[in-house]
Amino acid sequence: MSTATREDTPVLHGRRVHLRPLVPSDFSAWQDVRLRSRDWLVPWEPSRPAGSPDVVRSGAAFSARCRARERERQLGSGYGFGIFVGRRLCGEINLNSVQRGPFQNAYVGYWIDKGCAGNGYVPEALVVLARFAFEDLRLHRLQVAIIPRNTASRRVVEKLGLRCEGTAERYLEINGVWEDHLRFAITAEEWRQRRRELLRDWVGPARDDGPESCG
Repeated sequence: MSTATREDTPVLHGRRVHLRPLVPSDFSAWQDVRLRSRDWLVPWEPSRPAGSPDVVRSGAAFSARCRARERERQLGSGYGFGIFVGRRLCGEINLNSVQRGPFQNAYVGYWIDKGCAGNGYVPEALVVLARFAFEDLRLHRLQVAIIPRNTASRRVVEKLGLRCEGTAERYLEINGVWEDHLRFAITAEEWRQRRRELLRDWVGPARDDGPESCG
């Protein structure tokens, strides 16, 4: 289920998680999660470009990041969401590089607080995001690219049964190394075929509004 705020910003609801765009006032919580989970997350992420501000250390840089995400949303080129369990920020999940025309594709990226890992929050968030992508945005295809040795990230797509399309060699530069990535995908046809199963297993029957926490 999706709702909208006064500014027409989508808030997406799952069984335990809800997804909403991050705003500047989220900086303290976001910084805390990123610092605590730094050693767990950094090996899988692109390096910060030389000379660019450190978003984790700078509230001003984080605010600029939020504004950039909002511009992407307004243009329809990207949709970024924080993953929340109750009021606690546990991670992020994003639709990146949305392409229209004959492709109708987007790339999904996600990360989770190490203290929240293993609870199934990211698979649930991915199903919620897929429903938004296929049913609200009317995209045809979602793709997820994962470094083969990133077993935690692979478990997310494997739990959901996303189709592996093979290995893209030297696909992204991560910490100065051009890393191979496994490419997983789901199309609108597959979503329609599996929608009932995925929503039953990860989103329905009802959202729990209780004070659940992680870590």
